[in-house]
Amino acid sequence: MLNDIYNKRIIELAGNIPRLGRLPDPDASATAHSKLCGSTVKIDLKMDGPVVTDFAHDVKACALGQASSSIMARHVVGSTAGELRELRETVRKMLKENGSPPEGKWADIALLEPVRDYKARHASTMLTFDAVVDAIGQIETKAKQPAAAQG
Repeated sequence: MLNDIYNKRIIELAGNIPRLGRLPDPDASATAHSKLCGSTVKIDLKMDGPVVTDFAHDVKACALGQASSSIMARHVVGSTAGELRELRETVRKMLKENGSPPEGKWADIALLEPVRDYKARHASTMLTFDAVVDAIGQIETKAKQPAAAQG
């Protein structure tokens, strides 16, 4: 039943998304879009080495995309690039391979576990994770370029 995935806590998270908006001077920006439902998440990220120091996002998504974005915004600052890549993979496995949800500060993602039974909702649930990992990759690529090439 769809009621399983649109439970009270998911609706609360979707209706209370922190860090909405855009950063004035991000190190990278990334957009993730679901062709299936039309949901879009745009994120801005600042990092100091491997650690996220600031984050903002523009979320135009269904309740599931909003809820996952809300969870991301609550915990992303202070997280490392490796942790966030691992998180995306954990969530993907949770949805597609019956994997376990993450633990610790990301434990709220377990609320999204019932989404695994609704393949059409996987993409919108993954948007924030995909966009954050994309932005991390952009920042790491820029860091590897010689200073002169960064202009």
